[in-house]
Amino acid sequence: MERLGAWLAGHNLPGAPELTEAAVALGLVIAALTLGWLAGRYPGTRLARFWTAHLHGHVEGIHLRLCRIMRHGTATILIAIIAAAWPWQPLAALGIGFAEASAAALLSIEVLRGLNLPRWAAWTFAALVFAAILSHAIGGFAMAQETLDRVGVQIGQRRFTLLSALTFAITVLLLFAGVRLVNRVLAQWVLSAHEFDPTQKLLFQKLAGIAAVVVAFFIGVDLLEIDLTAFTVFSGAFGLAVGFGMQKTIGNLIAGIILLMDRSIKPGDVIVVGDSFGWVNKIGVRAVSVVTRDGKEHLIPNENLMTQEVENWSYTDRNVRVRIPVTVSYSCDLKLAQELMLRAAAESPRVLDSPKSNVWLMAFGENGVEHEILAWINDPESGVGNVRSDVLNRLWCLFKENGITVPLPQREVRMLDSGHAPT
Repeated sequence: MERLGAWLAGHNLPGAPELTEAAVALGLVIAALTLGWLAGRYPGTRLARFWTAHLHGHVEGIHLRLCRIMRHGTATILIAIIAAAWPWQPLAALGIGFAEASAAALLSIEVLRGLNLPRWAAWTFAALVFAAILSHAIGGFAMAQETLDRVGVQIGQRRFTLLSALTFAITVLLLFAGVRLVNRVLAQWVLSAHEFDPTQKLLFQKLAGIAAVVVAFFIGVDLLEIDLTAFTVFSGAFGLAVGFGMQKTIGNLIAGIILLMDRSIKPGDVIVVGDSFGWVNKIGVRAVSVVTRDGKEHLIPNENLMTQEVENWSYTDRNVRVRIPVTVSYSCDLKLAQELMLRAAAESPRVLDSPKSNVWLMAFGENGVEHEILAWINDPESGVGNVRSDVLNRLWCLFKENGITVPLPQREVRMLDSGHAPT
């Protein structure tokens, strides 16, 4: 008790006016938190539904956290207004600053985690926000800045300190989160535009992503006050080296943009490039993804599609003609055999009724009469070999029912006596 009395004698306790002000500040903070909760409960729920309906699947994670983002964001703004509306005494300022710092830190975590940033990055940024706002509220922010600015090294004419490193890290993190959010929102906006075809949508997505990164770069340079003139000579030499070393990469990038602009190859097209046959799954910055019927995904450089011969089975028309060779024996009813060929093609589910299938007599072969069934399909991405198999299976059953035979190779072997010359 004596020690407690001595401590109280050496420290001034808050007076009645300061306690009253602190109570008023506490009441205002509770009111702000209540309004924030209501904002997250009602407008936040509606905003989450709107976001889910229009942007779900492209801005993953945000729609699940919109109610909490609305709650903490509203509370942060209201408490910041309370803090700036009156010259609060230290006790009240401490309570208001703690509440504002907590709300802002929680808001930071929800936003950054909603953008799928790593947990450590979100919590580190939130801790910095909490410390900065709380220190500003109690008047220690300037002292913290000075302390961080004292610790550093001098390199040439520029001084690098803990404060500059911290500012750089925070700026880069915020710009990265902003670019990520803008890219996804723009991607959904482009996909929802009905006046563009799939190729144009993909082109606009790529250009919008590049534009967002370029804008973020220049904003970061301006915010961090980086003098680019100091890097003129270095950047020139480095750019020359990169130009020689990455000419293939730059060529693929430009080729990809050209492919998207002239729409010669689009996602979903069925193409043949060399030994690769399949449908275009994705046109990337460096390569085109082509998925084969075996499930293998071939990554073909964009430049190859510009310089090599490419068969596009669905460039202007998705209809593809399938050739199915059939040989029948000379002894069969040729007219009936041809009718059965047309019937087998017509009964196949993937063969189109229009254009109509046709049968051509190709040649009088060594073993039989050679024909070719010409059938049309409009879904080549589903494969061509399975259409041939289905038609031939049906034709085999029809031939068996109607007595049409398929010739077997015949060879005549003559045995010669070794003691007599052939006549």
